[in-house]
Amino acid sequence: MKDALQQLLNNCIEKGSEKDLHALAYLLEGFQKNIDKKYTQYIDGLLHMERKIDKEKKTCEITVPLNAIWHNSLDMVHGGITATLLDTVMGTVINAILPEGYGAVTNQLNIHYIAPGIGDSLLCKAEIIHHGSKTVVISGEAFRSDGKKIAHATGTFFIIQK
Repeated sequence: MKDALQQLLNNCIEKGSEKDLHALAYLLEGFQKNIDKKYTQYIDGLLHMERKIDKEKKTCEITVPLNAIWHNSLDMVHGGITATLLDTVMGTVINAILPEGYGAVTNQLNIHYIAPGIGDSLLCKAEIIHHGSKTVVISGEAFRSDGKKIAHATGTFFIIQK
């Protein structure tokens, strides 16, 4: 496996454009953070997520730097990346406050895209708007680096026993 991976990496380095090499470096830096235990999930490292959780206020913020690797063909953040970030920020806030032995998983996710995801970074925020015994409803928003809101989301999460 290591030999095949080394050959693949060497081939990418040899044949890749400057843009390709920048994207590869970004991915590998994120992967390295997982190996160094700075993140617990691969998606966190790949997106270079920085999280702030306020358990008392029941809020969470995630910031990610933007990179061309997440762009669609129109040179803006792919909607799926925005959806992943919103789902993650909303899931993080509920999982942070649940008692030991419980977790939450997405039941429904609704996203309204408002503006293109462009700029240097994205900031996603989430807050709990209803916390029942079996489900939680959470509101999320995504903002680009100039402060413009690019998406608004709501999600319903099932509370499950681990």
